[in-house]
Amino acid sequence: MSKHIIIFDGVCNLCNGAVNFIIKRDHKDLFVFTPMQSKTAQKLISKHQLEDVGFDSFILIKDNEYLLRSEAALEVTKDLSGFWYLCRIFKILPAGFRDYFYRILAKNRYCLFGKKDACMLPTPAVKNKFLD
Repeated sequence: MSKHIIIFDGVCNLCNGAVNFIIKRDHKDLFVFTPMQSKTAQKLISKHQLEDVGFDSFILIKDNEYLLRSEAALEVTKDLSGFWYLCRIFKILPAGFRDYFYRILAKNRYCLFGKKDACMLPTPAVKNKFLD
């Protein structure tokens, strides 16, 4: 089985928190990560023709298909340990409705959660979970 790739904004504190959250609950070791600012992420974005998506999007590449924004986040919860799969109940809401709130949070993420000057550096314990 191939790894599921998560592309995230590497300087965003909210995004880095989400990555750490996923790592702690990825008991099946399914996910790997790459900051959107990396060469690997840019190659994947180009391969899937996602150049217009922007830095405020959470991207999941699973089985060579991509998912964006709330759809990607809800798909990730399916594979986490614990009761996080229950979040998929929100799939009953139309994607446009979910993404409306996603975009509001994404637009204000730096103001609400802050940002770093550079992408996070993974610790040696989780370095193997990062592509770049």
